[in-house]
Amino acid sequence: MTINEIIKGESKNREFKGELPNKSEKYTKTVVAYANTQGGKIIFGIDDKTHEIIGIDDNDLFATMDSIANAISDSCEPQIIPDIEPNTIDGKNIIIVSVEPEHHRPYYLKSKGKNKGTYVRVGGTTRPASLDKIKELEMEGEKISWDELICIGYSVTEKSIKRLCKDINTRRKAIQDQKGLPDKPANVTRTNLVNWNVLKENNEGYLASNAFVLLTSDYFQFSKTQCAVFKGVDRSVFLDKREYIGPLYEQIDEAVSFVLRNIRLGAKIEGVQRKEAYELPVEAIREMIINAHCHRKMTDESCVQVALYDDRLEVTSPGGLYNGLTFEEALQGHSRLRNRAIANVFSQMGLIEAWGTGLQRIQGSAKEYGLPSPEFIEMAESFRVNLYRDSLPVEKEKNASDDSVKFGESSVKSSVKYVGVNETCGMILKLIDDNNRISATAIAKELGLSVRAIEKNIKDLRESGKLIRHGSARGGYWEVKEF
Repeated sequence: MTINEIIKGESKNREFKGELPNKSEKYTKTVVAYANTQGGKIIFGIDDKTHEIIGIDDNDLFATMDSIANAISDSCEPQIIPDIEPNTIDGKNIIIVSVEPEHHRPYYLKSKGKNKGTYVRVGGTTRPASLDKIKELEMEGEKISWDELICIGYSVTEKSIKRLCKDINTRRKAIQDQKGLPDKPANVTRTNLVNWNVLKENNEGYLASNAFVLLTSDYFQFSKTQCAVFKGVDRSVFLDKREYIGPLYEQIDEAVSFVLRNIRLGAKIEGVQRKEAYELPVEAIREMIINAHCHRKMTDESCVQVALYDDRLEVTSPGGLYNGLTFEEALQGHSRLRNRAIANVFSQMGLIEAWGTGLQRIQGSAKEYGLPSPEFIEMAESFRVNLYRDSLPVEKEKNASDDSVKFGESSVKSSVKYVGVNETCGMILKLIDDNNRISATAIAKELGLSVRAIEKNIKDLRESGKLIRHGSARGGYWEVKEF
């Protein structure tokens, strides 16, 4: 313990006690909270309000340490064994009780029982855990991933199995082609889904895990992505809002497209070349939304929220960091998977490139773009990432009045043909221009997206009059209208 740490005061993982309280519950509940969350220290001998070093008398030091150890041993269930050691600051004795995040969760006070005696740490305070939080702690203690549990009463269809396998294979192939990698020897089949705990096999056929349901349907009401654009820097005035449901990977596609069509697209100069560029790095946008879905708490009825303000992109996911993972560990690349089956499928689809690197990649992308450092905020029951907007990476051509950058559309007319559409629609129109008989399936394969996502974008293009279909579905062709 240092003077600097004392000056900073109490925090999420540090609490002061001027003296040993008469009632041990005043500190044992914090010991329980540390064991249930990310660990921490209780320092006896420092006033919690003034931060004055009061100290503990030499004659009482070891007796006090024994008293603390006995109280924790007698009060907590399952047993918690903290590290209790003396220290000296400015010639005065203090006692530091260090509690590691424990694994046999939930921990609680015997006298109160599990439902009332389970505590967690929220900011710098110790609070009773909700019943929902206790259930999650129980699953953590038993090493159970909610997404691997069977969804009781949900029927698995052959069509849904084939579609999920097809979408995984399509996206894997797109990533391989993009990176110039050799094809993998075998396509994903239902056997792989069983091995990944996405499907469960029994004598009568297959049972759906919660992951399978999330990856193939809109069955769960909480499984959605709410997207919005706000005027200014708070949520007072909506400019646009959308809600996306269905398979998680399609929600990610839709949410990314929503952000891209509501931020500026201009051009930047790299050497002697002029290249199109969004004002925010696309890689960071995708990573924020993917992480929000991959690591969210599925037992929470809230949903993933993507909010765009004048000064930032804000992505919020239900549930804080998982199973004792600290923010510092997360930034260093450590990962603890809350949703193992979904993470595995996302990895197969190329949505996750390397385990535990999400926050680092967001930071790196912002730095390369010259943007302010992203902000990572851990709240009581959610985790938020803010990616801040700054000056646009745009170079205007001289004497080109129509080359300005407008909100919500691509307006670099000298280099972009398809004005007023999102990035995905622009790529679809380019492929149709090259081959006016191309199918939605072929477009999905080319772009590495789902057929459903392509069909939705085509529907939007047709409704806006930018794309016309002539003839039948099999023998007809597309016409791209000038705009």
